[in-house]
This record gives sequence, C-alpha cells and structure tokens, in this order.
Amino acid sequence: MCLISFHWSPGTATPLTMVANRDEFHQRPAQPAHFWDAFPYVLAGKDLTGGGTWMGVNKHRHFAALTNVRQLPAPEVAPPVLSRGELVLDFLTGQLSPAQYIESVHAKQSSFEGFNLVVGNDQQCWYLSNRNGQPPIQLEAGLYGLSNAQLNTPWPKTQFAQQSLRTWLTTPQHPLYELLQHRGTFAKEQLPNTGISAEWEMLLSSPFIVSEHYGTRASTGLQIHQHVVHFQEASFDETGHCIGLIEHKF
Repeated sequence: MCLISFHWSPGTATPLTMVANRDEFHQRPAQPAHFWDAFPYVLAGKDLTGGGTWMGVNKHRHFAALTNVRQLPAPEVAPPVLSRGELVLDFLTGQLSPAQYIESVHAKQSSFEGFNLVVGNDQQCWYLSNRNGQPPIQLEAGLYGLSNAQLNTPWPKTQFAQQSLRTWLTTPQHPLYELLQHRGTFAKEQLPNTGISAEWEMLLSSPFIVSEHYGTRASTGLQIHQHVVHFQEASFDETGHCIGLIEHKF
C-alpha cells in the first residue's frame, strides 16, 4: 500500500477501521483480494511477481499492511534479499502474536528494502519501519496515517487520509473503500522533497493516483468488529476506472 489511515480502538465494538490505497506500476501483475488456495483462512491480494501481499486479514482476526519508504538516495545497507510482501503474508499465515512477530522482523529488517509495517489483532497493534532507526512501537488507541514516510508524517495526502477517516467515523455516508479516491494534487510548496523529480513528487501527492504507467491499483476498506470482519476492495485500471469490486463478511 502507499496510503493508509486507520483508527485503532482496542476494547471497543470496532477495534480496527482501516482504509488504504495500493499504488503500483500497472505492468506488475497482481490478483485482487481473495481467500488463498494455500491458506484458505487468509484474505489478501497477491503480488504475482514477489508472491507476497501488501494488506490482508485472516479468520483469526489478525491484520497487516505495508508501505514502501520513499528515500532517495537510499541508505547504504547490505543488498536486500527478501521481498517486502513476505512481511504481511508471513504474519497472516503464522502462529506468532503481533508482538512476537514484529520483534522477529526487527531482527532481520536489513534483509528488506525500506518498509513501514503495521500488524495486529483485535487486542494489540504494532508498527515498525526499517528506515527510522527505532525499535517496534506498540500503538495506543488513536487515529493514524501512513504513506511512504514514517507514521503520521504530515504529508498533505496523509493528512487528507486522516481527516477523511475522522469525518467518516462520525458520518459514514458512503462505503469505506471510497474514502481515498480524491484525485487532485497539492500545491508545490506543500510537497515533501524525497529525492525524486518535481513532476513525480506532484503526481504522487494525489491520494488516488492516475497515470499511464503507475497509479492506484486498489482501494480497500477493512473493519474488525467484535463479531464480524468486513472487507471491501475495488480494483482500478490505468485510467482510474473501477474494474472490480469484492466484499466479504466473516
């Protein structure tokens, strides 16, 4: 994923509400969210190049989501040997608690390119990045935003996502997955400088990205309630046209 906002509220009727956009090159093949044949208890999309996923949930009420870290030039570390998509999939298919799993990732974080990882269940939620020099953080109840920088970095699109979710939680007038489909960009003076060209910085500032080669491929809404998990996901082509919609409750 490249833009996520989530409301974490353990001990309530809805411990998690999460909305996310996955941005990727259109030529990179992927399957929309589905229950995997090899892991029928896991609901997630599948990256057909790396074999992993970017966001998902399982029938044990474990959830995970991932974004890349945009940092150019990249720090001088050993060449990564593992796919970041494994981080989400391994948690959803494994037996470790969120705390145990995030510590295991922390121990091998240099094996991956830059990432932000959020993992949890209905009782605890953890965050780790391998580009901030910090240990894993157990998140307190609150509303969070995450793009291709660190958690709650005030990029315009991240603040937009947080405010949109904050409003939706009060007045949910449309499906959750539609929340991040704003296609406008932000003023140049508001944008971060992450080492890419000004043209790319502007294009990527949009919550929902539309371009010929790279853009928002999926928009996902996830809520974990006390007795049911609700998952919705829309898929998009290079023109930003919706080409599929799935919904699961279990």
